[in-house]
Amino acid sequence: MKARVVKLNRQRGTRGPKMRGAASKAIDAHLRYLERDGVTRDGEKGHAYSAIENEADGRAFVERGRDDRHQFRFIVAPEDASDMADLRGFTRDLMRQVEKDLDTGLDWIAVDHHNTGHPHTHIIVRGVLDDGRILNIAGDYIAHGVRHRASELVTLELGHQSEIELQTKLANDVAAERLTRLDKMLLAEQREQGAVDLRPGEGASYLVRENRALLLGRVRRLERYGLAAELETGRWTISDRAEPTLKELGARNELIETIRRALAGHGLADERGVGQYACHGETGKEPIVGRVLAKGLAGDE
Repeated sequence: MKARVVKLNRQRGTRGPKMRGAASKAIDAHLRYLERDGVTRDGEKGHAYSAIENEADGRAFVERGRDDRHQFRFIVAPEDASDMADLRGFTRDLMRQVEKDLDTGLDWIAVDHHNTGHPHTHIIVRGVLDDGRILNIAGDYIAHGVRHRASELVTLELGHQSEIELQTKLANDVAAERLTRLDKMLLAEQREQGAVDLRPGEGASYLVRENRALLLGRVRRLERYGLAAELETGRWTISDRAEPTLKELGARNELIETIRRALAGHGLADERGVGQYACHGETGKEPIVGRVLAKGLAGDE
């Protein structure tokens, strides 16, 4: 779950029918991006939907919110989204629960995306209550409450993960080139204890005790990147650079995968190996000559 509060106007109702400046263009561009070609399972154009409409009028939604002070944007990406029968139904259930929690009706639209290899849903919520007053949502609810509600619904549909499934996923995180759940355990332990103690029999949180072997594998991987150091046998410290570095590495890998898919779609994957990829800012200023094969945004879009 990722969330943003997007400022639209400093004060509602202080201007004419059209939103001024960059904010207006950005909102229109965001809708075009969400409803662009190639995002459905069949590679077709994306379609917005709402609580009651399977094909909602996205432009009408934008026009209704021209005078709003802000809007909320969520990206909901269940880990096992590919196993879920109906992302649209899941999204509607989630938004009904959010309305109950906030005790107000919400004006929202959503678009499901299946183009990144990991299905996810973009949700835009107008920043108004059902009576037209400004909607303010507590930061804690945005950061944790919506995620908790989404997790409950996924568990209701797919059931609880078995211990074997959890351990398999965590084992895959040991060598992952991105910020993982193991990293978050390590960082949380260091914040609380000042260091990460992975010695057998020593005091540690339940999560550390239960995942000691995997965490050892992960800190050794981080050590190779210069992001962890062993203070003494079994006691580790995690670099302050670990979290931003791993996030940046994960974003770069997603970008590379986006390039690879675009090349594969044009039959060029074998001709253009990963070694030939270049990300903006990583190379010199020599001119680039070629053609655009695809456009899109990486990471959290």
